[in-house]
Amino acid sequence: MMIRSNPTLFARTCLAALGASVLALGALAAASRPQTAKPADAGWQPLFDGKTLTNWQPTKFSAEGAVKVDDGRIVLDTGRSMTGITWSGAALPTTNYEISLQAMRVEGSDFFAGVTFPVDDSFCSLILGGWGGSVVGLSSINGQDASENDTSQSIEFQNGRWYNARIRVTPAKIEAWLDDRQIINQDLKDNKIDIRLEMELSKPLGVASWKTKSALRDIRLRRL
Repeated sequence: MMIRSNPTLFARTCLAALGASVLALGALAAASRPQTAKPADAGWQPLFDGKTLTNWQPTKFSAEGAVKVDDGRIVLDTGRSMTGITWSGAALPTTNYEISLQAMRVEGSDFFAGVTFPVDDSFCSLILGGWGGSVVGLSSINGQDASENDTSQSIEFQNGRWYNARIRVTPAKIEAWLDDRQIINQDLKDNKIDIRLEMELSKPLGVASWKTKSALRDIRLRRL
């Protein structure tokens, strides 16, 4: 019996094989292509180079601990009061911006990141782990600090763990996130925003700890 070939079937088989080859080559090219930054990372400006204190200076609190850069981190040693860093670089925006950083409480039991930042023509501080280690909130709102106003809350922090903090300032509100969970949503209208007297030396932008050793890294800012 003679078997006849089917030209149509043969053509379809060749086209299918060619298509599979093109897809394989496309996947190989995509895999070798350099990765681009994610859209969420667009616009971020690093404020810490990971090697030096360029554009920062140790804050001259009374009885502060040492400040040093070690292994890509800014380390705030335990002092008898606050230890911190203050921005000394170019002027920063006062609204429509975000600041983010990673912070760790290395040793101690009080706030390991008191972030002071501009809010229009004033300033405010986000406190992480104050008043014995767990109080979080803004200081100050209408003269009330983070332990007293409506932003006050309790979060248990672990020593030796990095926490991601992000602060957003717009003309309408102050917002903050901790490890991508929103923890602050404070309206600015009809509210007086200010800082405690102890934080004056942290202006215009600073990070401080209280009788606690802490570490900071990946400090960034972006305009909105």
